[in-house]
Amino acid sequence: MDTIEKDFDETTEEESFAELFEKSYKTLEKLAPGQKVTARVLKISGDWIFLDTGRKGEGVLDRKELLDDEGNITVKEGDSISVWFVGASGGELRFTTKLGGGPAGSSQLEDAWRSGIPVEGFVEKEIKGGFEVKIGSSRAFCPFSQMGLRRVDDPAGYVGKHLSFRVTDYAENGRNIVLSRRALLEEEQQREKAALREKLQEGMVVEGTVSSLRDFGAFVDIGGIEGLVPMSEMAWGRVKSASEVLSVGQKVRVAIKRLDWENNKISLSLRDTLADPWETMAERLPEGSYHTGTVSQLAQFGAFVTLAEGIDGLIHISRLGQGKRINHPREVLKEGETIEVKVEGVDRENRRISLCLAGPARAAEEEAATMDVFRATSAESSGKSLGSLGDLLKAKMDKKKK
Repeated sequence: MDTIEKDFDETTEEESFAELFEKSYKTLEKLAPGQKVTARVLKISGDWIFLDTGRKGEGVLDRKELLDDEGNITVKEGDSISVWFVGASGGELRFTTKLGGGPAGSSQLEDAWRSGIPVEGFVEKEIKGGFEVKIGSSRAFCPFSQMGLRRVDDPAGYVGKHLSFRVTDYAENGRNIVLSRRALLEEEQQREKAALREKLQEGMVVEGTVSSLRDFGAFVDIGGIEGLVPMSEMAWGRVKSASEVLSVGQKVRVAIKRLDWENNKISLSLRDTLADPWETMAERLPEGSYHTGTVSQLAQFGAFVTLAEGIDGLIHISRLGQGKRINHPREVLKEGETIEVKVEGVDRENRRISLCLAGPARAAEEEAATMDVFRATSAESSGKSLGSLGDLLKAKMDKKKK
């Protein structure tokens, strides 16, 4: 009776063999070939390394994969290592490290192709259409289009590097092997995008690194995914080339303008992180004041003149001909020319400044001042000396400038 009670207690306190088997089987099902896990080294034997992956059953790894060039083991018991699940055999969970880095790499390339396990390769040289990559004792080909997320701008920059690839084609018993680095980068990008999608919001300012420059703007990596800073968002002023403002590898702070996760488009702004020049300069440009500026752009309707960084004014074409009709501003001005202008009007709400050429404006003012002085002197009937006409004219002009 005691024995029966003891057995009953053991079966109620501990899981039955069937339950353990079922749990182990379900746990095993969660591992897919090619899945990466972190394991702890339990024991190192003559041929195998036994691993604890937190699952029922031991994991095993070929010892040869963790030998250095001199045949010494590179890990010790208790170390944690990253491994890839290959499959189950005889109740054991078979794992591998990243293929291609050791003596066992070349013999497992077909497994890597079938299970999707990444391989490590050495980019030996550039060849027609792509790169020749050495993986263990085998040679493979990676097309230009599969080396990165975008086109390869500097092929020589990849030569001589150890990189990770996915085997996309394995044929002729390993004599024809095609690789893709882009596939791994896209998978990593998707994982990072999923994490960032939870925390990124429009309007946030984030840190990033300039990854490439284009004619239409610059791409900035903001933590595993890239966004575009268009030319119009580079600065408050006009920018003709992204290289005027940014360089590849530069660390920047950018504002998130728009998040379009469905179409994989993230719009960024460098300008929104910079001080608004209208807040610091506009008050220094009152109506009637004179300034020196640079002709930044000629259009059919007039000439844009840059007065300060991010502050442009417009001289309408009707104000350029000095009373004569012209067909285009280029008849009077040229881009890059330094000129003096007068501020005729300021529309702060719409950020617009109306200008005219200073020469004719000054001449008109001087003529008006002269007439005012003439009228004043003519109206004086007393014999008081009013000073010379030049003195009166100068006083009139000084008053007008104030």
